[in-house]
Amino acid sequence: MPEYEGLLFFFIKPFVTSSLLHTFAQNFKTTIKKTNKKAMNWLETLLWDPASVAHIVCLYAFVISIGVLLGKIKIFGISLGVTFVLFTGILMGHFGFTGETHILHFIREFGLILFVFCIGLQVGPSFFSSFKKGGMTLNMLAVGIVILNIAVALGIYFLDGRIDLPMIVGILYGAVTNTPGLGAAQEALNQFSYTGEPIALGYACAYPLGVVGIIGSIIAVRYICRINLKKEEEALTTQVSDIKHLPHMLHLEVRNESIDGKKLIRIKELLGRSFVCSRIRHDGHVSIPDQRTEFHTGDQVFIVCSEEDAEAITAFIGKEIKVDWEKQDMPMVSRRILVTKSEINGKKLGSLHFRNMYGVNVTRVNRSGMDLFADPNLILQVGDRVMVVGQQDAVERVAGVLGNQLKRLDTPNIVTIFVGIFLGILLGSLPIAFPGMPTPVKLGLAGGPLVVAILIGRFGHKLKLVTYTTMSANLMLREIGIVLFLASVGIEAGQHFVQTVVNGDGLLYVGYGFLITVIPLLIIGIIARFYYKVNYFTLMGLIAGSNTDPPALAYANQTSGNDAPSVGYSTVYPLTMFLRILAGQMILLTMI
Repeated sequence: MPEYEGLLFFFIKPFVTSSLLHTFAQNFKTTIKKTNKKAMNWLETLLWDPASVAHIVCLYAFVISIGVLLGKIKIFGISLGVTFVLFTGILMGHFGFTGETHILHFIREFGLILFVFCIGLQVGPSFFSSFKKGGMTLNMLAVGIVILNIAVALGIYFLDGRIDLPMIVGILYGAVTNTPGLGAAQEALNQFSYTGEPIALGYACAYPLGVVGIIGSIIAVRYICRINLKKEEEALTTQVSDIKHLPHMLHLEVRNESIDGKKLIRIKELLGRSFVCSRIRHDGHVSIPDQRTEFHTGDQVFIVCSEEDAEAITAFIGKEIKVDWEKQDMPMVSRRILVTKSEINGKKLGSLHFRNMYGVNVTRVNRSGMDLFADPNLILQVGDRVMVVGQQDAVERVAGVLGNQLKRLDTPNIVTIFVGIFLGILLGSLPIAFPGMPTPVKLGLAGGPLVVAILIGRFGHKLKLVTYTTMSANLMLREIGIVLFLASVGIEAGQHFVQTVVNGDGLLYVGYGFLITVIPLLIIGIIARFYYKVNYFTLMGLIAGSNTDPPALAYANQTSGNDAPSVGYSTVYPLTMFLRILAGQMILLTMI
């Protein structure tokens, strides 16, 4: 029997094997189809599903990365920077890549809040001081530019009659290249449940020519006023400006016999000017003077004072000389000490009594890259660098008091940031009723955090809030905030953008935006030059700062070769940014 079984198996084996292979092939093919279908479903979800978290994250990552890379491209030395994120978002939105509306709105508003709050922290310390003396003139000129921008925009709105008020506000912000103002205006429109065309369309149409128009106005003012750059540079070096807070170092020999034998405290009383005497050489011996140290004819002194007091102090004490303070019989060092202890934050320099307690002198304080005169009433902040002169061991003790631990500054003070944002949203949500206005005015999600951030940046030390953040950390938060905002606005507006430009009034928006940009700048630029005699290099910074436009500032710095444009820019930037953010909201809330 076994031999018959073997023969039977020999005949049926091919059929069994063929059947099994066929079944296996069918099953494998079905599995491949199911796998391919699942793979295609996964890919389709990633690319098109507006409710998918992965889709939204990938969309934002793509839009931001491509936009930032394109923003580095320069055309005739001008780049649009992160604004290309907006245009990339518009392109993706046009081809149907989008997300759920409430998610886009959340990311947009959060990015705007983060950006505006970090701006407020940066400009807060200098916001109120920017109104002093010469700064007042520059700020009033900048306010004139803001008012004229609004006047031209509203004039176009009333004369044309075809453009909605929200759209003209969008064109206005594109013309002056102010993105935070656009965000604030959009947030104000949310209070009215606005359903018209996205105002970001007007912004996107006007923005590119707005950048060109600002730089073109700078060049036009130069030729209209027949400005000679070489003469402007010479005038700048001799110009007496408001630099009272800047320290000036003097090496003097005592020649005034009327102060011979008088103590330092008495000399300060007679002179009526504040100064720090860092070192004194008497009979070849160098020491650090205190208030009881006597001055004698022939003594050599090292004095630090404010720039405007230098001439009077020199005339009263003696004459300037050259002294090598390193050749001395007493080992002394001068060292910058970093303030890192939070308990020092907000204390006046004079209240620490460094001279009496440690035998050292503080000559100046560096804050955010700027040297400040060490006035006893100067309020110290975390992050300040204090110049201390004295013996090595005494300087080390002062370093222990102030902290001088760089690692402490590496830890971000996120408590201050989020406490400020919380208070800012509360303030922005507070309705403020004005007589004759049907709707209460709110500062909104942009204005509220901006106001709170400015106040915290200036007065936060009084509440024991450490507002210090490194410049790189501040810039990082700002950039993240602004690219999230721009990407959201672009993706949301992309669906209608091409139709608006090609078949709608896009080209009209471009032309109107150019008028809004150029007319105010030419008028105020000519007035500033001929009536107020503002130096052209400072005027370039004023024009760039009044539009909060970094590309224009970069052009001004490249043209001038000095820091005058940066000074003019930083002088008017805080107030201008504040007004730009609030202006659009006020227009919409009062006129709709």
